[in-house]
Amino acid sequence: MGKIKLNVLGLSYSQTQTGAYALVLSEEDGDRRIPIIIGGVEAQSIAIQLEELDPPRPLTHDLFKSFAEAFAVNVIEVNIYRLEEGIFYSELICEKGANRIRIDSRTSDAVAIALRFKCPIYTTDEIIDKAGIVLSIEGEPQEPTITAPTADYGATESSSSSQFSDYSIAQLQGMLDDAIRDEDYEKASLIRDELDKRGE
Repeated sequence: MGKIKLNVLGLSYSQTQTGAYALVLSEEDGDRRIPIIIGGVEAQSIAIQLEELDPPRPLTHDLFKSFAEAFAVNVIEVNIYRLEEGIFYSELICEKGANRIRIDSRTSDAVAIALRFKCPIYTTDEIIDKAGIVLSIEGEPQEPTITAPTADYGATESSSSSQFSDYSIAQLQGMLDDAIRDEDYEKASLIRDELDKRGE
């Protein structure tokens, strides 16, 4: 199964979940983006690292990095390896000497740690095909304004796509195109989930 490298595009506030944020990952060699709902604490940790800020006291992910380095453990990559019922599953690939270890992780924690170790983030062709959303307009906003219902492993799942259950496949496809054109990723993700449920 092919590996797709992802970059952290940014964060935006979720309009569907109070206190939650959308972490937006973008395909390095393509136009697709994956929005993932994460908690406020994890969003703060990611934002601090993206902005290269230096908190007065170490955050949990900073502590993890210091602990790992103290015992000569290096995180060499993060893999988002499964998407099931709207939840992403991730793992840290760690090395200590000649030993390589895989550690299960929530995607938000994995991304926060990847940023601190400056290691790559990967996913699979299957996941990017299923969850990726493509911009269909020219130009990109300087900062993402994307919110989406896809949940992080361990986070509370957001609203279901049942509000679209009464529409036909053709209507949903048209609505999806409109949502993507308007950069309404929250609505696009809900429609995408409804189409996935129907096998489209």
